[in-house]
Amino acid sequence: MAESMAGLKRTHRCAELTTANIGETVTVMGWVQKQRNKGGIIFVDLRDRSGILQLIFEETDCGKEAFEKAEKLRSEFVIAVEGNVEARSGAVNENLATGAIEVRAKSLRILSESETPPFPIEENSKTKEELRLKYRYLDLRRPDIQRNMMVRSRVTTLTRAFLAEEGFLEIETPTLIKSTPEGARDYLVPSRVHPGSFYALPQSPQLFKQLLMCSGYDRYFQIARCYRDEDLRADRQPEFTQIDMELSFVDVDDVLDVNERLLKKLFKEICDYDLQLPLQRMTWKEAMERFGSDKPDLRFGMELHNVSDVVKHTEFAVFKGALENGGSVRGINAEGQGHMPRKKIDALVEFAKGYGAKGLAYLAVQEDGSYKSSFAKFMTEEELKALVEAMEGKPGDLLLFAADKDKVVFDVLGALRLEIAKQLDLLKKDDFRFLWVTEFPLLEYSEEEDRYVAMHHPFTMPMEEDLALIDTDPGAVRAKAYDIVLNGTEMGGGSVRIHQGDIQSKMFEVLGFTKEKAQEQFGFLLDAFKYGVPPHAGLAYGLDRMVMLMVGADSIRDVIAFPKVKDASCLMTEAPSPVDEKQLEELGIGIVADQD
Repeated sequence: MAESMAGLKRTHRCAELTTANIGETVTVMGWVQKQRNKGGIIFVDLRDRSGILQLIFEETDCGKEAFEKAEKLRSEFVIAVEGNVEARSGAVNENLATGAIEVRAKSLRILSESETPPFPIEENSKTKEELRLKYRYLDLRRPDIQRNMMVRSRVTTLTRAFLAEEGFLEIETPTLIKSTPEGARDYLVPSRVHPGSFYALPQSPQLFKQLLMCSGYDRYFQIARCYRDEDLRADRQPEFTQIDMELSFVDVDDVLDVNERLLKKLFKEICDYDLQLPLQRMTWKEAMERFGSDKPDLRFGMELHNVSDVVKHTEFAVFKGALENGGSVRGINAEGQGHMPRKKIDALVEFAKGYGAKGLAYLAVQEDGSYKSSFAKFMTEEELKALVEAMEGKPGDLLLFAADKDKVVFDVLGALRLEIAKQLDLLKKDDFRFLWVTEFPLLEYSEEEDRYVAMHHPFTMPMEEDLALIDTDPGAVRAKAYDIVLNGTEMGGGSVRIHQGDIQSKMFEVLGFTKEKAQEQFGFLLDAFKYGVPPHAGLAYGLDRMVMLMVGADSIRDVIAFPKVKDASCLMTEAPSPVDEKQLEELGIGIVADQD
């Protein structure tokens, strides 16, 4: 039978008590982690979000009624206990913040009883994620998840304080907006008042924050909720949170400077990590050439080597064919892995095929200097030697090669170096390696749409020196865009925006927009640009990703209170779900049955 807490007031959270409180009478409340009955004495571990505190019940101190209630306590009962803080009578528990003390109970109230939970409430749970997410309200009680949530809260608090100091204003933008289909797929919201018309949920506050710059607010930020109807991965959710900002009268260096100082503060306060400024910068082209990725992980080497020139006269059909088709031959050196068994090499070949490779050529340099290779018979001893030299190979190394169009080669080797690093345990979570990737291509060609599309969005400023190429060689135009990368994960990105009407019109033209189409989709922004617009630039971080990296979680689901799973559903609430016919009628919506 649950009791009231009337007349009782909590004096401390569990882990707020220390040896300094010995001798005090306190009232603590929380959940029973476990109860141990040793006959005449009952030990109870009490848990709240601050940590765990040991309680002791003896009949001579708390009375018969309270002792009998203590005998009935089970995991997850919610209780209130009044008692005295004492030095721990047994051995000090070094693993607990409160390990040197205990509370000798004088009274006990059971505020709420609990059924047996479907899984233990404990750190580093081995319970399947599906079950934990179905009972997420229980999963959220686990101390490691609670610490993640507290870190997330602290990050937003520190960010708000820092940006306010830097002259930013926190301004909210709408979440029911006009759909602008350029980019990822929108989530649509039907309008009852305007039958047949729809709002979209924002993929970002992009257009509104640019309008705020037009309106003279100079520096804006927002902890913004965003939505994208796209396929999920470990670090993606259909709804997510951005630390979003925009600044006026700035260029690239100004944006990078304020954000480097923000990151330095956050990582010092949260991770006690001293970030050395300025952060390393690398152009997109250099990142692709060296690491096969526009978000390179710098915690280890294994850089790509372009050996196209070295093998250009070879008769090895795989290399020859790739070069004749305008591709390249590149490789990575897995140092010291020359002894890798054939079975593991074959597994790497299959892994590479998953990224578009037709295969993977390998060459192991034996300890005696001889070669074991999948293609040695097609090359002369001199060619092999030149190839090993170009790869900086030495006895004991394993050289792996991809030959195809550049995009495939980069995808394959970029993923392969990460996979090998994982296998060799080279990825230390507390080794924070930051990088600005700059000068992205402004446009990328979409085979699917048979046209150029914006790599970031249509409002990104081209680099001034490349503007002349926009008609003749649009693929060569670089953007004033920048991403902040941490340990192989893109943590945020942004760009200098176009603020000149003629350049914006040209951008829409290159992207295949007619003047009418551009006006229809973005007319409100283009009209605003007629009334004096300052040069402006911005950046947005994925808050979920940032916190995931800070706490060393494997998935952003571990740092979001109520996440969705891979099909964008919520296992706990069972959203999305069908709605009443009456609701659909009010909206003028009919559901068409699947014909399959």
